[in-house]
Amino acid sequence: MTIALFGKNIAPENGEYMRQLFVKLSEKRIETTVFKPFAVMIKDYVPEGLEYKVFCSHADLDADLLLSIGGDGTILDTVPFVLDSGMPVLGINMGRLGFLSSVSKNEIDQAIESVLSSDYSVEQRTLLELVSPVNVFGDVRYALNELNVIRNPEHSLLTIKVYVDDIYLNTYWGDGILLATPTGSTAYSLSAGGPIIAPSSKSFVLTPIAAHNLTVRPVVIPDDSTVRIQVESREKRFVFSMDSRTCALDTSVQLEVRKASFCLNLVRMRDEDFFSTIRNKLMWGKDNRN
Repeated sequence: MTIALFGKNIAPENGEYMRQLFVKLSEKRIETTVFKPFAVMIKDYVPEGLEYKVFCSHADLDADLLLSIGGDGTILDTVPFVLDSGMPVLGINMGRLGFLSSVSKNEIDQAIESVLSSDYSVEQRTLLELVSPVNVFGDVRYALNELNVIRNPEHSLLTIKVYVDDIYLNTYWGDGILLATPTGSTAYSLSAGGPIIAPSSKSFVLTPIAAHNLTVRPVVIPDDSTVRIQVESREKRFVFSMDSRTCALDTSVQLEVRKASFCLNLVRMRDEDFFSTIRNKLMWGKDNRN
């Protein structure tokens, strides 16, 4: 079995957990491949004499499972490497437990044992695909959480026309709009007043950001819809983001988005489920008066 390790950074206080992970993988005779920039960051925490391979892109990533070392944002950044390979992704959280990266750094040994014994489940998480314009972010035109259109902070409100399956939905005046997957419903969309959507729900949510008209509310649509977004503004540019990737686009550009043809396979440990995660994360049922 080969396990890939992916991360963006590592805090010094978490170095010992990385060492523990390498020791565990070595004891179980698991071949390891590490994202090359991450390998440079963690080299001081790798036991002496332990060998591993490195990968730099989707093309040279060859593994049975990928461990995302970090938080929810790190899992978002695994998408360009995993793409349509079907490779399962397991999040090891080095900070506070997140919605996606839900295995604590204190549970590393237990998580590896569960992986080896296939004692886990896999959730298929829907992705968004940017159909047009092409090559905005190179070949990485997918988002696990959301895409959003927002105004430049120095500029005036945006006027945004939205069409769902070529049917005119609404014209939004405000700071922007976002289109979120069920996974992304607990991220930016939630902060903007959108609903929480269970991962198995076959839907997306269109959530306005600081709408000028207060009667405008988030709209849940089927995930087999094609969404077109056209920005109109006195300014010639707006900010466009897909997960952690951001750029500026001209208002002459029309966005077209649909569901990707593949999903991200997210590993869940035994007795872990979406509802318990949001209940614990959002502290539902807690009496803060006590």
